[in-house]
Order: sequence, then structure tokens, then C-alpha cells
Amino acid sequence: MTHFFKISAVIILTVVSVVSCKSTDDEGAAMDLKAENRKSLGASSEDILSADNYSKLRIEFLFSETTKPTIESKLLIQDFVYDRANKPGGVHIIETLIPAPTNETFSLDDIREIEDEYRTQYTEEDDIAVSVYFANGHSENDTETSVTLGSAYQNTSIVVYSDTLQEFINGTGDVSLADLEVLTTTHEFGHLFGLVNISDDDIHTEGHEDTEHSKHCVVEDCLMYYASSATRAAIKTRFENRGVESIPELDALCLADLVAKGGK
Repeated sequence: MTHFFKISAVIILTVVSVVSCKSTDDEGAAMDLKAENRKSLGASSEDILSADNYSKLRIEFLFSETTKPTIESKLLIQDFVYDRANKPGGVHIIETLIPAPTNETFSLDDIREIEDEYRTQYTEEDDIAVSVYFANGHSENDTETSVTLGSAYQNTSIVVYSDTLQEFINGTGDVSLADLEVLTTTHEFGHLFGLVNISDDDIHTEGHEDTEHSKHCVVEDCLMYYASSATRAAIKTRFENRGVESIPELDALCLADLVAKGGK
């Protein structure tokens, strides 16, 4: 592991969202602005990775008072994206504090509604924007044995279930919150990048996608291996087996697919 722990310059802005009345014309313009960020997962992988259409990338972290990501994880996530995406104009982080929803569990429809209400950064001109929402709750799909740490659910949208991360840490004691935030967010960024075979366009038509866990990598040491976001026991074992190098990197197959889409 090298790029996860290097020192980087980061632009961080804190924005407190304010909801106000809008005219019909304003609402129509806002809908047009949001349309580019409401496409299917994988639809913007080349735009995120290459500099052909956008030279800059803005990552907006949405969070409430209790789910603000750690400083360490923000820097490491920024480093990861900068190392993989060709963005000569830089990768910038914007922080937006939002009211905490009262939900204990969330459906993806719930998450979309929250994003739609509070997201402030959208793709425009030379900037492509990604939203990462740190939710103060759990996925409605969690069970006694399996959990959803996060999900990439649109072309530029990620949710991280911060309460689930904290609960997992409390139950193990062997994993730091920063490590789990980085693992979850970078894994979901991998899906935004189009991994693994999200749009059925990877250059490796065989031997890369895990047939038993679709859209994940067969290589156990890869960030995109399914155990990065699967059962409680599998996630715990994954950290225990890696020791101090707790955050896996992308394997050669995934990196080759990113390069083919314009990444690095």
C-alpha cells in the first residue's frame, strides 16, 4: 500500500444546505442540471475516469452531525480517486452538512429522496460531480448475517451506511472507522468506474467477473472482491487476514479495465 497513505492537498468546503422557495423556471433549470447525474450505474464511468469531457472532479460528502467522515478517510478517498481518474484540473472535496433523517433503515428510494433534497453539486461545464452520502442508519436489506456497508446506485451517487460501519467496529474492535470508511467508499467508487463489468463492456470477457457474486472481481486480494461488502464474518476475516495493510488495492485486471475506459 502506497497511495492510500500519502499526504495530499485537499480543497474542503463546508456548506450548510438551506431549502427555499423556487420559481417554476428555477425548478425546470434545476431538473435539467440534475439530469446528467440521474443516469444508470456505470453510465458515466468514462466521464469520471477520462479527461475527454471533464477535466475536474468534485466529490460532495453529505453527512449529518453524527456521520461526518474522518479527516483521514477523506484524504485517502481523494488520493484513491486522483490516482485512478485522469483529471488534470484536480479532484476536490466539498462537505455539506444536512439534517439527520429519523429513519433507522433506508431503502434506496429513501436515499434518492435525501440526495435529491440536499445534494448541491452537479455535473456542469468542465466539472463532473459525485455525491457520497454518509447515512445515519442501516440498509433495509441487512440481516443477522449480512450487511450492506454501502451502495453505488446511480451514475454519480454513493451511499455509505455510517451506523452500520460504527456497529461493525463496536463488534470487532480490530478495525478503525477510517479504514472501514475508505474500504466502503473506494469499493463503491470502483462500481462508478464501471467495475466489475457493470455495463458489460470490460475488456476481460472471461475470468474476471465472479460468476457467483456478479459485478465483483474473482481476485481475493482485490478491492472489488465481493467480501469487501458481504457478510459480517467475511468482512471481519478480510481485515484480520490483511493486518496493517487493511485496505486492498485494485488488481491488475481491474486496473486494465480502468485504463481502457480512460483511467490511469
